[in-house]
Amino acid sequence: MNENIKSMCDHLREQAEDYALMEQAKEYALEYMRGVQDRSVFPNDETISNLEVFRESLNDEPSDPYDVIRILHEFGSPATVAQTGGRYFGFVCGGIAPAALAAKWISDTWDQNAGMYVMSPVAGVIEDVCEKWLVELLGLPGGTAAGFVGGSCTATLCALAAGRNSLLDQLGYDVSKKGLFGAPEIKVVLGEGAHSTIYKALSILGLGSERIITVPTDEQGRIRAYAVPELDTRTLLILQAGNVNSGAYDDFAALCKKAREAGAWIHIDGAFGLWAAASKRLGHLVKGAELADSWSIDAHKTLNAPYDNGIVFCRNRDALVNALQMSGSYIVYSENRDGMIYTLDMSRRGRIFELWATLKSLGKKGTEELVDDLHDKAVYFAAALRDNGFQIKNDVCFNQILLSLGDSDSTEKALKLVQDSGECWCGGSKWEGQSVIRVSVCSYRTTYEDIDRSVAAFAAAKEKALSK
Repeated sequence: MNENIKSMCDHLREQAEDYALMEQAKEYALEYMRGVQDRSVFPNDETISNLEVFRESLNDEPSDPYDVIRILHEFGSPATVAQTGGRYFGFVCGGIAPAALAAKWISDTWDQNAGMYVMSPVAGVIEDVCEKWLVELLGLPGGTAAGFVGGSCTATLCALAAGRNSLLDQLGYDVSKKGLFGAPEIKVVLGEGAHSTIYKALSILGLGSERIITVPTDEQGRIRAYAVPELDTRTLLILQAGNVNSGAYDDFAALCKKAREAGAWIHIDGAFGLWAAASKRLGHLVKGAELADSWSIDAHKTLNAPYDNGIVFCRNRDALVNALQMSGSYIVYSENRDGMIYTLDMSRRGRIFELWATLKSLGKKGTEELVDDLHDKAVYFAAALRDNGFQIKNDVCFNQILLSLGDSDSTEKALKLVQDSGECWCGGSKWEGQSVIRVSVCSYRTTYEDIDRSVAAFAAAKEKALSK
């Protein structure tokens, strides 16, 4: 057995020095990049059926690495969704900034564990830098802590854990020692349009549905401020910077002021919408958001960083650390930044390098222009759709468009036809009890020509959906 293990290790060492393998992988990647703009946005039935090649028993003997990556490219690449192209408008998914993609290639080769400074000094330093950059860019209070996680779902979980523990601590109850059994009751106040990830985080944290007070929202999905119940030091208030459907923003100036006076903990779900703070033109949307206690955001949405780039912000650094920190005799904390104390994970990839590259390549001005451009293109897209007979159901305040053909059946038919066309892709949702089509303009790759081409696909789908 030892001889076999040694033989395999020798074999892997030889492969590691075969740089031609990496050159081949680079060529496959470049081939994909060259064609992504012109290909069908969603894979066709044939390419999906070809994925059956992967459904096999694990081979007994080692495989040639060239064959491994050939299979992945030959059958995998055609069956991907062209999210990095210009005509993907689903699920608020941004593109990949070129510098960030290149940084990802380099840092994947580094394969750094960003848990502690002693594991990766470069990750610790760059996390510290990005924290300061982001706090300034988004207008958050000085000293705000940032944790770099996989997505805003995890960021929300971290933030609400800090909020829950902080409220209980103020009531003289140490949840980290005593657990939730017998803990003082706290309540959660949120709008009826809160994102599903909020409910997921609350459930994991032991704050189930009976703890939640749902506040009615207006026709755009904003919390009706007058309907917010009395807040106190036992309250988690959760607000939205960008409703998942309409893109609307809650009235932070009024609601955060009321909550701070009552001693409640305020969390803002800003997955894609908080980036409006980087724009002078759109900054009014997040006025008052700086008064919150915690925020969650995705860099892989509006900022166009690669996937796996969520961020949790917390005004009180100690509150975040106390909620997430772990201990162990083998853990080596330092006087420098140990990123694991701000997140759920210990071992984690160095995603911070991609975020740094995105921010560094854009700068303040570039980030502002990106945010403004996405908004301008969403406004243009909505106007073109309206001119072609679609009802626009929301005020396009940022980058979200909700449209319909007036009834759920016709709307659903049109959506299916658009998706099947391969010209563009977007998803559906429910709004005021009716089916709607949800368009998210998030990628720097989207041009006005892409929008015109997509509108033509919508117009054709409308005619077929309404024909007898």
